[in-house]
Amino acid sequence: MKAAWSMVLGLAVVCALVLGVRADDKGKEETLKGKITCAKCDLGTADECQTVIKVKDTVYEFDKDSGKKYHKEICKKAKDGTVVGTVSEKDGKKIVKVKEVKFDK
Repeated sequence: MKAAWSMVLGLAVVCALVLGVRADDKGKEETLKGKITCAKCDLGTADECQTVIKVKDTVYEFDKDSGKKYHKEICKKAKDGTVVGTVSEKDGKKIVKVKEVKFDK
């Protein structure tokens, strides 16, 4: 009986650790202030138009849905602004799942 309880307790601890690690993978919400532009037309770093924000030397790609939503405004002319969203990394690239975009006036 003692062995069974030890096994159940050990399994509960492992499950709690796994869930904690998975929650951290989602990333934290961040505020990025920089130049919102097109990776192809302005930066020349992509083969297709793609909305990005450049903060100092770091480029964050917008997630697919947000990229389409905001791209028309910045494709031919970059704008300074602020992006609020969750940042993650995939294949060595920083991706921001955009929650809000504010362009400077």
